[in-house]
Amino acid sequence: MTIVKNKIYTGSNNRLSVYDLFYNKNKIQKKVLIFCHGFKGFKDHGCFDLMAKWFAEKNFVFIKFNFSHNGGTIENPIDFPDLEAFSNNTYTKELYDLNVILDELFAFKYINEQEIDLQNIALIGHSRGGGISILKAQQDARISHLITLGAVSTLNRFPEGEKLKLWKKEGITYIENLRTHQQMPLKYDLYKNYIENKEILDIKKSAENLNKPYLILHGMEDETVDFQEAIVLNSWCKTATLFSLENANHAFGSSHPWEKEHLPVDFKKALETIISFIS
Repeated sequence: MTIVKNKIYTGSNNRLSVYDLFYNKNKIQKKVLIFCHGFKGFKDHGCFDLMAKWFAEKNFVFIKFNFSHNGGTIENPIDFPDLEAFSNNTYTKELYDLNVILDELFAFKYINEQEIDLQNIALIGHSRGGGISILKAQQDARISHLITLGAVSTLNRFPEGEKLKLWKKEGITYIENLRTHQQMPLKYDLYKNYIENKEILDIKKSAENLNKPYLILHGMEDETVDFQEAIVLNSWCKTATLFSLENANHAFGSSHPWEKEHLPVDFKKALETIISFIS
């Protein structure tokens, strides 16, 4: 298996970030999976490497990457050593980064053209990365399939009333990362970016207009994104299939760090469902 880790790409605002590539080098054109992590996420979280290897063993090309402003750096892509970058993130920056990954894939910067089937590219998005993936899949003809894991049904996840007014006044607010105990800053620019780009950031509109096969995977015990959001996404999209995992949480049983050599039960069940969907 060919594994390329922490290769550099140039993301939004010319900020450098990193991607990983997993595949079997056999001169057979393989379907491509591109994975988008979520809010307070990163490409190496939990069992994501095991996921990449699992798909590569089944003769897929698997790409995962850090969004350029997720808080990681090219020197340390795990966790959040650069909270200033994190504070400057926006939804449109994440869409820009995902587009760069696709552009470079089609320019064969990652892999020889003998190894990839560019007619079969699926996006897999977790949590907020699922919302970004829905937007991109609807907007971009290069995407053939869409899969989301515990995806959000709206990007309007902001405080209201007095809390919103205080955020505007202060220009910044903080959200605690319960794992790292960091106070992670969010600039008011995130909200402004959403308001200024509501049309292109409308998940409901994108889901309603999506004409590609879409698999919605969601844990019924999701503590972060309520299962009801999966039901809503399914109701909006005529091409969607909803697969619920009865006891799964938001991470499908994974956690960070993941030191076991096997996938969590719920995570593996999700991956097996994906294989059936795209094969």
